Amino acid sequence: MCFCAFVAKIDFLEWTQLYNKERCLSGLKEQFAKLPYLATGTGGSNPPLSANLFILKIKNFFEDVYQVVQLIPEGRITSYGAVAEYLGLKSSARMVGWAMNKSHSEVDVPAHRVVNRNGLLTGKHHFETPDTMKELLEKEGIIIENNRVVNFNEHFWEPKKELL
Repeated sequence: MCFCAFVAKIDFLEWTQLYNKERCLSGLKEQFAKLPYLATGTGGSNPPLSANLFILKIKNFFEDVYQVVQLIPEGRITSYGAVAEYLGLKSSARMVGWAMNKSHSEVDVPAHRVVNRNGLLTGKHHFETPDTMKELLEKEGIIIENNRVVNFNEHFWEPKKELL
């Protein structure tokens, strides 16, 4: 079973309520236990999967996200969905957002360069102050007005085209 099938089975609203830096992995483990299809391995030839394997897949996904985000050039931005699509999980933009939120403990991950598909700074509340993301982008020459990147398409970096 592919990673997106795991993600599709999670009730995102409930998971989001559980999510914070300290409870991220334990929250996923609790959610995994509620998924009978994944926990028992019924419904096909898929063997039973443990919650630990599920957590490992999440950790690996987050690391993959960090590797892509580290490649975003200074002065460029990308979207959560573009990173997810590059990783082969087009409908997992929200998971990329969770990875970005958790990345603040990582020094070399420029999370400020990842915005939503409309150029909005939706992750700004996960920085030290609500203005930190804007300030970091402006230092790189990106103009922000009303929490939105001005000339979004001009600054947009698309991993699937840039990383051939």
